[in-house]
Amino acid sequence: MAVISKHVVTKRSIELPSEPLENMETLRGDCARMAPHWVTPAVAATAPVSPALIHGISVPPASARLIDGMSEYGD
Repeated sequence: MAVISKHVVTKRSIELPSEPLENMETLRGDCARMAPHWVTPAVAATAPVSPALIHGISVPPASARLIDGMSEYGD
């Protein structure tokens, strides 16, 4: 026969944070202070592709029907 124990909580198990919750202004300030530490890698510029090299795409019929049914694209 299995014994099932009871779990009884006698005090509040969730403690409220002692610091105020962060807001958008706090987040923006944190980001502004960190920005000088972030390094942006140099990205090589890509040359435009000649239209003669673009041959189109193929889309499975089920995917085309799905997109066609979306109000933003089809209906």
